[in-house]
Amino acid sequence: MDFKYDIIVVGAGHAGCQAAQAAAQMGSRTLLITMDMNKIGQMSCNPAVGGIAKGQIVREIDALGGQMGIVTDRSAIQFRMLNRSKGAAMWSPRSQADRKRFIEEWTNVLTHTDNLYIWQDTVTEILVKNGQICGVRTALGIDMHAAAVILTNGTFLNGLLHFGRTQLHGGRISEPAAYGLTEQLRTLGFTTGRMKTGTPARIDKRSINFDLLTEQKGDDDHHRFSYLDNVCRPLKQMSCWITYTNTDTHDVLRAGLADSPLFNGQIQSIGPRYCPSIETKIVTFADKDAHQLFLEPEGVDSNEYYINGFSSSLPWQTQLRALQTVRGLENVVLYRPGYAIEYDFFDPTQLHHTLETKRIRGLFFAGQINGTTGYEEAAGQGLVAGINAHIHAHGGTPFTMSRDESYIGVLIDDLVCKGVDEPYRMFTSRAEYRILLRQDNADERLTERGYQLGLADQYRYNLYIQKHQSTQDVIAFLRTNTVKPAEINSYLESIGESPLTHTAHLIDIVSRPGVSLPVLSEQIPALHTFLQTIDRSREEVVESAEIQIKYSGYIERERQAADKLHRLDNIRLAEDFDYNSLQSLSTEARQKLTHLRPKTIGEASRIPGVSPNDISVLLVMMGR
Repeated sequence: MDFKYDIIVVGAGHAGCQAAQAAAQMGSRTLLITMDMNKIGQMSCNPAVGGIAKGQIVREIDALGGQMGIVTDRSAIQFRMLNRSKGAAMWSPRSQADRKRFIEEWTNVLTHTDNLYIWQDTVTEILVKNGQICGVRTALGIDMHAAAVILTNGTFLNGLLHFGRTQLHGGRISEPAAYGLTEQLRTLGFTTGRMKTGTPARIDKRSINFDLLTEQKGDDDHHRFSYLDNVCRPLKQMSCWITYTNTDTHDVLRAGLADSPLFNGQIQSIGPRYCPSIETKIVTFADKDAHQLFLEPEGVDSNEYYINGFSSSLPWQTQLRALQTVRGLENVVLYRPGYAIEYDFFDPTQLHHTLETKRIRGLFFAGQINGTTGYEEAAGQGLVAGINAHIHAHGGTPFTMSRDESYIGVLIDDLVCKGVDEPYRMFTSRAEYRILLRQDNADERLTERGYQLGLADQYRYNLYIQKHQSTQDVIAFLRTNTVKPAEINSYLESIGESPLTHTAHLIDIVSRPGVSLPVLSEQIPALHTFLQTIDRSREEVVESAEIQIKYSGYIERERQAADKLHRLDNIRLAEDFDYNSLQSLSTEARQKLTHLRPKTIGEASRIPGVSPNDISVLLVMMGR
């Protein structure tokens, strides 16, 4: 062992696992350093992957050739497609996972990836020479060398846990914090801050009265995270359960607020607005008498349940008393209480869109170190950082994704151009081109690029080509074949659609909002026979074709808007341009542009404080 690598990844959470796998898959000799080899891919908070907009990120990771979707499917104990009552752009896959199996699956992936090595240790220092990263130093005193280093430290940098007034140092419960890196990076000129997140108590299944709860079953259809047709869900599928807090619960919580680190001044850092603690909920939404809670199983062989919606850093006694007032939890037994954690992060405007730092060449940041929250956001960043670290080490064109190409592209552009003032969480509303960024078409958007990078393999690429061709064949069949009123009117009337008065093309029937293509095929023998000729991914092909037909007008409109964005992104700005010399720019714009140094007019237009008038000034300066 000479401890010389192309790439070193620090941290084996969701960002680190995905970064290491991507870099090694592309051919880099990669080392993954983790404090605990038994916690690879640990689900630190809830045992679930995906959700609103997050599920789209996981499908994008899978389409590019990443592993998070595959690991999730193989460890899934419940799958649901959220927002099915809304338009296809809002559909978001979500899966409960067996926490133990999730770790096992990620460990299996990493240990069977060529070029990838694992070392158990703590990194205390990065090694820098002439503004270029050259390796890391560990707590064991070992210097390890690499052309690129990716820091994915999660919540471990100077991590501090809060259980009421009790404070413990750590990155997670019963795991030590990491020290030294923040202090060194600060001396190197990096801007850092503190953020806060939290997690609920874990409770014993045997103490729950399920008869008093509402059961929430999963979906039983073709949907899953991975586009690969050889990936399945082998585990027993389980239900989640719904209950609610009540006024008694809130009274107990209010009585304990004096001991809440969030309200007694103990915690000063920034918390997540969109995933508030239960004590924050009862203060912010004081008019509400109840808040919904989801009881989520941690695994098929575990009695541990996660209480989604009851994150708390109150003293454990207060948490227990409050939970005992909840319907179905009157006799609840805790495995451990919830807690809050404060940790260091770095202002992401200090990064390029490749996630390489602007101050040190070859140093990349990914995950919560950039001020984000969530497994999916972390893994998406890890994938991009892993790809670009490989390119940095071996040469090539840097890999970035635009805002109309992926949610990961939106995420990174938001971080780099806007920075964060709270833990960043992805939502569909953050993507202005979300009709283009649907969960069903991530492979259409990204698998070609993953294949060109050497990340998506030949099998995946061939599967994508077959699906794409089959989808186009379905659309062509519907466009060229017709149906007579007598063949279809009884069906149309049964679903509340207007009957035909003359022969119509099938594509016009499918474009109607209430018409389902699979159901329509049952009414028309020729269409049914044709669809049966699709021998692979038939359900996905049919769904994709129907979505493209129904939303064709909206898709085209967004594509035109996105093309306008690209025109601005193609106008480059000089890195050393003196914005202070342009007095026609607003003072705020001069300050922001000088500090952030956008590479293109498009990037500049997305910086808060840079107005449309400022962009017009820049366009005039560039001679349009």
